Amino acid sequence: MAGNQSSAGHLLRLIREGKATTRGALQQATGLSRSTVGHRLDQLFTAGWLREGEAAPMAGSAGGRPSARLEFDAEHAVVLAADLGTRHAAAAVLDLAGTVLAERSGELLIGDGPEQVLDRLAQWFAALLKEQGVGPERVCGIGLSVPGPVDFASGLVIQPPIMPGWDGYPIPERMREAYAAHVRPAAPVPVLVDNDANLMAYAEQRAGHRDCAAFVLIKVATGIGAGVVVDGQPYRGIDGGAGDIGHIRLHDCQDALCMCGNHGCLAAVASGRALARQLTEAGVPTTSGSGVRDHLAAGRPEAVRLAREAGRRVGEVLVTVVTLLNPGVLMIAGDLASTPFVTGVRELLYQRAMPRTTAHLHVVTSALGERAGLIGAAAMVVEDLYAPDRADARLAAAATAAG
Repeated sequence: MAGNQSSAGHLLRLIREGKATTRGALQQATGLSRSTVGHRLDQLFTAGWLREGEAAPMAGSAGGRPSARLEFDAEHAVVLAADLGTRHAAAAVLDLAGTVLAERSGELLIGDGPEQVLDRLAQWFAALLKEQGVGPERVCGIGLSVPGPVDFASGLVIQPPIMPGWDGYPIPERMREAYAAHVRPAAPVPVLVDNDANLMAYAEQRAGHRDCAAFVLIKVATGIGAGVVVDGQPYRGIDGGAGDIGHIRLHDCQDALCMCGNHGCLAAVASGRALARQLTEAGVPTTSGSGVRDHLAAGRPEAVRLAREAGRRVGEVLVTVVTLLNPGVLMIAGDLASTPFVTGVRELLYQRAMPRTTAHLHVVTSALGERAGLIGAAAMVVEDLYAPDRADARLAAAATAAG
């Protein structure tokens, strides 16, 4: 095994993934000597990233002292996360295992632009840290979930149809500045940004479907988007454009004008925004996808009918998605993830897709609910900061600073 694959960061990954959780198991997995493993672990313990749990039984041993079990300490730091919608946002403090420690939500209009929205989020973060009694030195990063396509490497939103004023805006830099102004951390805080459907899919797959090698989540709210997780990792495409199924054209809806400026997009016909417009035109005033959700919860017949039809239209597109990706789980989430909508999806999907494609497909609804975006945003930060190479770089920087 190459040296860099036996670093402290790589030992941490083995421990976090449960592949080697004792000193002896780490020696066996890496081929390192006992003293080298001990040195690597000392680095991790000094950083506060590890703790010793209950002793692990000695395999094949009739006696002897049990080995101490090594665990990632999910409480040594916290992550700040925010989930932005078009009219509403949520923010939270989470531990490194994704447990929400403090949370707040409220109206926040994405159309007010990035300056105002990010400053408000920084204020929310400051209030949440104070409420939880957490000092800024314990914050290891900030994760943001946004309702538009994101170039993950740069953190830039690229041509978002429902985020006016955000195209190409330097979100990570501005979020750091706003956070520093309201919280005053001793050092800049890493900020990561991704699309909301991607992060919801990431959270849901990790929480309930870890064994599913191909997982697809469809978020139907103001717009329509898909998050895809393959072999445990989000699939984003080459520049963050993967999953933007809301702008696939429907051949028989050329009169429907979409927010992107084109006609006939799926989102113009079957999104929460589209159904709100259709309900209003039918004499049931509705301003947003959340309003449609409320009508569905109340069992309003017109909303139920439109949601089922919207599910069928989305199902038309999902026939191609499912045929292409052959997922084991297709999850429906968002404002319209109701029984009528899911019924419509199932009708079209099982009617038109080849039986071979759907033989092992499970169509389900969200398990994490409205917290999925927050949990996914926090997980994105943790996986980035504690990935082997990044972890090693952080340990080296800390050692230099201490020296």
